Amino acid sequence: MRILVVTVVHHPEDARILHRQIAALRERGHQVVYAAPFTARKVAPRADVEGVDLPRAAGRDRGAALRAARELLAERGPETDVVLLHDPELLLALPGTLRRWRRTGKAPVTIWDVHEDTAAALTMKRWVPRALRPPLRLAVRAAEGLAERHLRLLLAEDAYQERFRRAHPVVPNLATAPPDPLPPPGAERVVYLGHLSRARGTLDLIETAALLAPAIRVEVIGAADPDVRDALTAADRDGVLRWHGFLPNDRALALLPGALAGLSLLHDQPNYRHSRPTKVVEYMAHGVPVVTTPTPLAAELVDRHHCGLIVPYEDPAAAAQAVQRLRTDPELRLSAARQGRSAALTTLNWQHRAADFTGLLEGWAGETTRPTVGVKRWRTATP
Repeated sequence: MRILVVTVVHHPEDARILHRQIAALRERGHQVVYAAPFTARKVAPRADVEGVDLPRAAGRDRGAALRAARELLAERGPETDVVLLHDPELLLALPGTLRRWRRTGKAPVTIWDVHEDTAAALTMKRWVPRALRPPLRLAVRAAEGLAERHLRLLLAEDAYQERFRRAHPVVPNLATAPPDPLPPPGAERVVYLGHLSRARGTLDLIETAALLAPAIRVEVIGAADPDVRDALTAADRDGVLRWHGFLPNDRALALLPGALAGLSLLHDQPNYRHSRPTKVVEYMAHGVPVVTTPTPLAAELVDRHHCGLIVPYEDPAAAAQAVQRLRTDPELRLSAARQGRSAALTTLNWQHRAADFTGLLEGWAGETTRPTVGVKRWRTATP
């Protein structure tokens, strides 16, 4: 197949987009064109994928990105078998484009990969005025209904199904567990992997690191929102933690093995209540015990697999105490690492699901008519 993958919001090195989905498609021999904000994010396209540079949609500045995406879809869409969209913003670029495609009889299968609960996420966007959030939530729900009528949908979580009338395939965020041998979790280093924002607990992370220093070093890997960058920079300068900034996926994951614990300090926000934090699965896959706040799906993983400890929301002292408990109890630390790793190798392993994802797109591209009822669901085995 010829597949056009588009994002104007996500980092071009996004693990779900590039390192799982595009990698799986390439392994099956499909041709992929990847349109993403490469220049804005200061990265280059991978050598084995044709890259198209788009402006980045950030904050209130989204017009240029949407215009560029609309032009790209109009030009390259008819050449492709599948268009895979990764941002709800891109739905705004589709109405006229879909009509032109259909008039010419060159309409590719168009898919929206639903990464999050967009309406719930609006409550965390500091650039959206509070007065506009309720009507915007209603507009998002209406747009989701239109998307369901005219596009194929993939969902990152089972819980997202509640927002839609029909059943849609669930392609969860899983991890690719590295091969053995992995070093056992040590006693001197804690890691955090992922985007950094207030709602993701960045200020709690800094305070936790201050409580652990200097005996335990906290390494932080990820890009940060503007309103927490100064605090992270100061903490790094003062030796409270080590902030690596954004690193490509392979370099970021290489820092996980051997860590005492992996932190996930998400706040209690609507958008996080239905999502499994990918960082938690990555910690498990790399044999790192988990310390997480009680977001439901993260807590379920820890409870089910006994792979770490759960701490209260917005409580750096409790997070530091959990790390210290793992440090002083080698048996608990090794058991958590071993059981998390086992689950990641079996029920949470992307390598066991990649063929299902590619087969799904191949099946849709091979259909000559669009069904009017819900498609067959694909979901991960219950972890």
